Amino acid sequence: MLIIVFALIGGLGVHAASDNNSANSPDNAYTHMEVYSEVLHRIRTEYVEEPNMHKVTDGALHGLLESLDANSSYLSPDEYKRYQELNQNGKAGIGATVSKRFGYAAVVSVIPNGPADKAGIGEGDILETIDGVSTHDLSLAAIRAKLHGDQGSRLEATIIRTRKIEPQKITIVREVVTPPAISGQLMGDVGYIKALTLDKGKAQDIAGQIKSLEAKGAKKLVLDLRDDSQGDEAEGVAVANLFIGNGQIASLKGQKYTPQTFNADPSKKITDEPLAVLVNRGTAGPAEIVAGAVIDDGRGDLVGSKTFGDGSVQKTLPMEDGAALILSVAKYYTPKGAIIQDNGITPNVKVASSDELAFIPDDDDGGAAATTPDQQQQKETKPKEDDQLKKAIDVLKAKAPVVDDRVQK
Repeated sequence: MLIIVFALIGGLGVHAASDNNSANSPDNAYTHMEVYSEVLHRIRTEYVEEPNMHKVTDGALHGLLESLDANSSYLSPDEYKRYQELNQNGKAGIGATVSKRFGYAAVVSVIPNGPADKAGIGEGDILETIDGVSTHDLSLAAIRAKLHGDQGSRLEATIIRTRKIEPQKITIVREVVTPPAISGQLMGDVGYIKALTLDKGKAQDIAGQIKSLEAKGAKKLVLDLRDDSQGDEAEGVAVANLFIGNGQIASLKGQKYTPQTFNADPSKKITDEPLAVLVNRGTAGPAEIVAGAVIDDGRGDLVGSKTFGDGSVQKTLPMEDGAALILSVAKYYTPKGAIIQDNGITPNVKVASSDELAFIPDDDDGGAAATTPDQQQQKETKPKEDDQLKKAIDVLKAKAPVVDDRVQK
């Protein structure tokens, strides 16, 4: 382990020595590596007891990678082995997208009726521990690996929820989760399409729903991408192309990554109908590519709340001792050049969901008063109105339907 650390120090030092910057510059990599080397020396010689240097350096490497971004990870040899097994075997999971926020595993969204949903886990929950291990001490790749396992195996987790004083212990039974199908329905003259994932083939399914709804009389469209955080970025580009016939949909750039620009193919656009896209804080990844393209192109309105902000490409770099680095090497940009990663997409029509409003204190003393069990039960059993969908339909009502220029496929 120490060999890896000092190899990094040496490699960065050699690189920095050949840099044009002054060696005394505060931003010079060599200066920082000297400090890090001295810190290691002080720990070994002056700590209160003989330190476990393996644990110290392992923690340092985890912190080093996580300081870059949530998706960059250091995997120990054991973690990397499990990570490879997961990718090869495609084991069962919990039906939730997890990222890292505030140093812990955060739930971005859950698949309805999946294991996480059945266990009562929701968007925004923090997984404090997984099988007794703090997620603060795990890289994102290691966290995702621990969430997977054999069909029917049990996972013990400690959950922290907003406005809950004590962490809650729950058990999740892993299952093989099938991505839900694209659904659609006609609401008056508005065609409503719901996509919970954008896996391969979903763009074609969405196209089928559009054609079916238009044949039934839909003059306007709502594409619901709320809590859509899984899938393939290429599918996000393909979905955006259904609505946008010209110009850029997204771009991909990195320091040493060959830049890519994803332009719309006019032959793949299938509709000109007025469009509203629903998004929330559970919207991430490929769905954010769609959202960014629609709003930057002016093709439609983005209704809801700010998206999660997950749009980057990772590269796995195996190390000689069996460990591995997972580094973000490129980030996705919207057509107007906004970075999706960590920033998300902000709707032009902002509407908080009922779940988000639940976090806002509604009493005179700023939320200090406790809610009685009866009051809490009433809040949980009261049907939730979909204010975001209602607003999207209202926005579309003000727009004239397309008549003469409708694209026929």
